[in-house]
Amino acid sequence: MRQLLLATRNAHKTREFAEILRDEFHVSDLLEAQNIPEIKETGRTFAENAIAKAVNLSRAVVDLVVGEDSGLEVDALGGAPGIRSARYACENATARDNIDKLLRALARTDPDRTRRSARFRCVLVLACGGKLLGTFEGLIGGIIVDPPRGENGFGYDPVFAPDGFESATGHKRFARFVLGCRRFSAAIRAWQAAVEGRGAEGPERPEQPPL
Repeated sequence: MRQLLLATRNAHKTREFAEILRDEFHVSDLLEAQNIPEIKETGRTFAENAIAKAVNLSRAVVDLVVGEDSGLEVDALGGAPGIRSARYACENATARDNIDKLLRALARTDPDRTRRSARFRCVLVLACGGKLLGTFEGLIGGIIVDPPRGENGFGYDPVFAPDGFESATGHKRFARFVLGCRRFSAAIRAWQAAVEGRGAEGPERPEQPPL
Protein backbone atom coordinates (compact mmCIF):
# COMPACT_ATOMS: atom_id res chain seq x y z
CA MET A 1 0.00 0.00 0.00
CA ARG A 2 1.25 3.50 -0.82
CA GLN A 3 2.48 5.65 2.06
CA LEU A 4 1.11 9.16 2.49
CA LEU A 5 2.35 11.55 5.17
CA LEU A 6 -0.07 14.25 6.26
CA ALA A 7 1.73 17.38 7.45
CA THR A 8 -0.32 17.84 10.59
CA ARG A 9 -0.39 16.97 14.26
CA ASN A 10 -4.18 17.21 14.31
CA ALA A 11 -5.51 13.72 14.94
CA HIS A 12 -9.02 14.71 13.78
CA LYS A 13 -7.75 15.63 10.32
CA THR A 14 -5.67 12.47 10.10
CA ARG A 15 -8.70 10.31 10.86
CA GLU A 16 -10.69 12.07 8.13
CA PHE A 17 -8.01 11.52 5.52
CA ALA A 18 -7.39 7.94 6.60
CA GLU A 19 -11.05 7.12 6.09
CA ILE A 20 -11.20 8.86 2.73
CA LEU A 21 -8.04 7.27 1.33
CA ARG A 22 -7.89 3.98 3.21
CA ASP A 23 -8.28 1.81 0.09
CA GLU A 24 -5.23 3.33 -1.63
CA PHE A 25 -2.93 4.79 1.05
CA HIS A 26 -1.64 4.19 4.53
CA VAL A 27 -2.00 7.67 6.03
CA SER A 28 0.33 8.78 8.80
CA ASP A 29 0.98 12.18 10.34
CA LEU A 30 3.58 14.14 12.28
CA LEU A 31 2.50 12.55 15.55
CA GLU A 32 4.07 9.34 14.22
CA ALA A 33 7.07 10.91 12.47
CA GLN A 34 10.40 11.26 14.27
CA ASN A 35 12.66 14.33 14.42
CA ILE A 36 10.45 16.47 12.19
CA PRO A 37 10.63 20.19 13.02
CA GLU A 38 7.42 22.18 13.31
CA ILE A 39 6.65 24.29 10.25
CA LYS A 40 5.15 27.65 11.16
CA GLU A 41 2.01 28.83 9.39
CA THR A 42 3.23 32.27 8.35
CA GLY A 43 1.49 32.52 4.97
CA ARG A 44 -1.15 35.06 4.07
CA THR A 45 -3.44 32.49 2.45
CA PHE A 46 -4.45 28.88 2.98
CA ALA A 47 -2.49 27.95 -0.14
CA GLU A 48 0.74 29.56 1.07
CA ASN A 49 0.54 27.70 4.38
CA ALA A 50 -0.26 24.37 2.75
CA ILE A 51 2.56 24.72 0.21
CA ALA A 52 5.11 25.58 2.89
CA LYS A 53 4.17 22.54 4.96
CA ALA A 54 4.09 20.07 2.08
CA VAL A 55 7.20 21.15 0.20
CA ASN A 56 9.43 21.68 3.24
CA LEU A 57 8.41 18.41 4.87
CA SER A 58 8.83 16.45 1.64
CA ARG A 59 12.52 17.37 1.63
CA ALA A 60 12.98 15.43 4.87
CA VAL A 61 11.03 12.24 4.10
CA VAL A 62 10.71 9.77 1.23
CA ASP A 63 6.90 9.57 1.30
CA LEU A 64 4.38 11.54 -0.65
CA VAL A 65 3.38 14.47 1.56
CA VAL A 66 0.08 16.33 1.80
CA GLY A 67 0.09 19.79 3.29
CA GLU A 68 -3.32 21.04 4.33
CA ASP A 69 -4.72 24.33 5.54
CA SER A 70 -8.38 25.02 6.01
CA GLY A 71 -10.72 27.24 7.91
CA LEU A 72 -14.01 29.04 8.22
CA GLU A 73 -14.80 32.27 6.37
CA VAL A 74 -17.77 34.31 7.62
CA ASP A 75 -19.03 37.05 5.32
CA ALA A 76 -20.30 39.36 8.06
CA LEU A 77 -16.82 39.29 9.61
CA GLY A 78 -15.00 40.15 6.39
CA GLY A 79 -13.88 36.55 5.85
CA ALA A 80 -12.68 36.01 9.42
CA PRO A 81 -11.56 33.86 11.10
CA GLY A 82 -9.98 32.66 7.82
CA ILE A 83 -6.39 31.50 8.06
CA ARG A 84 -6.48 32.15 11.81
CA SER A 85 -9.39 29.76 12.34
CA ALA A 86 -7.47 27.48 14.71
CA ARG A 87 -6.07 30.45 16.67
CA TYR A 88 -8.97 32.87 16.41
CA ALA A 89 -9.47 33.43 20.15
CA CYS A 90 -5.79 33.11 21.10
CA GLU A 91 -2.67 31.17 20.21
CA ASN A 92 -3.62 28.05 22.18
CA ALA A 93 -7.37 28.38 21.80
CA THR A 94 -9.74 25.46 22.19
CA ALA A 95 -12.61 24.89 19.78
CA ARG A 96 -14.98 26.22 22.43
CA ASP A 97 -12.88 29.40 22.79
CA ASN A 98 -12.98 30.02 19.05
CA ILE A 99 -16.70 29.37 18.75
CA ASP A 100 -17.47 31.70 21.66
CA LYS A 101 -15.42 34.50 20.10
CA LEU A 102 -17.05 33.93 16.71
CA LEU A 103 -20.57 34.14 18.12
CA ARG A 104 -19.73 37.25 20.15
CA ALA A 105 -18.31 38.94 17.06
CA LEU A 106 -21.41 38.07 15.05
CA ALA A 107 -23.69 39.34 17.82
CA ARG A 108 -21.98 42.73 17.51
CA THR A 109 -21.78 42.97 13.71
CA ASP A 110 -25.02 41.18 12.84
CA PRO A 111 -27.43 41.47 15.78
CA ASP A 112 -30.45 40.82 13.55
CA ARG A 113 -28.92 37.56 12.27
CA THR A 114 -29.52 38.46 8.64
CA ARG A 115 -25.94 37.98 7.40
CA ARG A 116 -24.84 34.57 8.61
CA SER A 117 -23.49 33.18 5.33
CA ALA A 118 -20.14 31.38 5.60
CA ARG A 119 -18.01 28.71 3.98
CA PHE A 120 -15.36 26.17 4.84
CA ARG A 121 -12.34 26.42 2.56
CA CYS A 122 -9.73 23.68 2.31
CA VAL A 123 -6.50 23.77 0.32
CA LEU A 124 -4.41 20.63 -0.13
CA VAL A 125 -0.92 20.49 -1.57
CA LEU A 126 0.78 17.31 -2.75
CA ALA A 127 4.60 17.25 -2.73
CA CYS A 128 7.45 14.77 -3.01
CA GLY A 129 11.21 15.27 -2.73
CA GLY A 130 10.84 19.02 -2.34
CA LYS A 131 8.79 19.29 -5.53
CA LEU A 132 5.28 20.69 -5.67
CA LEU A 133 3.07 18.19 -7.50
CA GLY A 134 -0.30 19.87 -7.24
CA THR A 135 -2.49 22.35 -5.40
CA PHE A 136 -6.17 21.62 -4.86
CA GLU A 137 -9.03 23.56 -3.31
CA GLY A 138 -12.45 22.58 -1.96
CA LEU A 139 -15.30 24.75 -0.72
CA ILE A 140 -18.61 24.19 0.98
CA GLY A 141 -21.05 27.02 1.66
CA GLY A 142 -23.50 27.32 4.52
CA ILE A 143 -24.61 29.49 7.43
CA ILE A 144 -23.59 30.04 11.04
CA VAL A 145 -26.12 28.77 13.58
CA ASP A 146 -26.49 29.79 17.21
CA PRO A 147 -26.56 28.12 19.69
CA PRO A 148 -24.06 25.38 18.76
CA ARG A 149 -25.64 22.04 17.91
CA GLY A 150 -24.63 18.43 17.62
CA GLU A 151 -22.24 15.94 19.12
CA ASN A 152 -19.78 15.02 16.38
CA GLY A 153 -17.31 16.94 14.27
CA PHE A 154 -14.60 19.28 15.52
CA GLY A 155 -13.52 22.88 15.26
CA TYR A 156 -16.41 25.07 14.12
CA ASP A 157 -18.58 22.14 13.01
CA PRO A 158 -21.22 22.65 15.77
CA VAL A 159 -22.07 26.15 14.47
CA PHE A 160 -21.83 25.53 10.71
CA ALA A 161 -24.88 24.27 8.79
CA PRO A 162 -24.11 23.37 5.14
CA ASP A 163 -26.36 24.71 2.40
CA GLY A 164 -29.48 22.59 2.14
CA PHE A 165 -29.35 21.40 5.76
CA GLU A 166 -30.93 23.03 8.79
CA SER A 167 -28.75 21.28 11.36
CA ALA A 168 -25.13 22.03 12.13
CA THR A 169 -22.51 19.60 10.91
CA GLY A 170 -21.55 18.70 14.46
CA HIS A 171 -24.75 16.67 14.67
CA LYS A 172 -24.25 12.93 14.33
CA ARG A 173 -26.42 12.73 11.21
CA PHE A 174 -24.13 15.13 9.36
CA ALA A 175 -20.69 13.94 10.47
CA ARG A 176 -20.26 11.99 7.24
CA PHE A 177 -21.56 14.95 5.25
CA VAL A 178 -18.69 17.03 6.59
CA LEU A 179 -16.22 14.27 5.81
CA GLY A 180 -17.59 13.87 2.31
CA CYS A 181 -17.77 17.52 1.35
CA ARG A 182 -15.37 19.67 3.28
CA ARG A 183 -12.16 17.84 2.43
CA PHE A 184 -13.06 15.00 0.08
CA SER A 185 -13.38 17.23 -2.98
CA ALA A 186 -9.81 18.38 -2.45
CA ALA A 187 -8.36 15.10 -1.16
CA ILE A 188 -9.60 12.97 -4.03
CA ARG A 189 -7.78 15.18 -6.52
CA ALA A 190 -4.58 14.79 -4.54
CA TRP A 191 -5.09 11.03 -4.67
CA GLN A 192 -5.66 11.10 -8.43
CA ALA A 193 -2.54 13.15 -8.99
CA ALA A 194 -0.44 10.69 -6.99
CA VAL A 195 -1.83 7.57 -8.63
CA GLU A 196 -1.69 8.93 -12.16
CA GLY A 197 1.70 10.58 -11.67
CA ARG A 198 0.54 13.97 -12.80
CA GLY A 199 0.38 17.43 -11.27
CA ALA A 200 -2.07 20.26 -11.44
CA GLU A 201 -1.71 23.86 -12.50
CA GLY A 202 -2.58 25.83 -9.44
CA PRO A 203 -5.75 25.88 -7.35
CA GLU A 204 -8.98 24.62 -8.81
CA ARG A 205 -12.49 24.65 -7.49
CA PRO A 206 -13.86 21.13 -7.86
CA GLU A 207 -17.51 20.23 -7.97
CA GLN A 208 -19.05 18.93 -4.75
CA PRO A 209 -18.92 15.13 -4.83
CA PRO A 210 -22.15 13.13 -4.59
CA LEU A 211 -23.13 11.94 -1.13
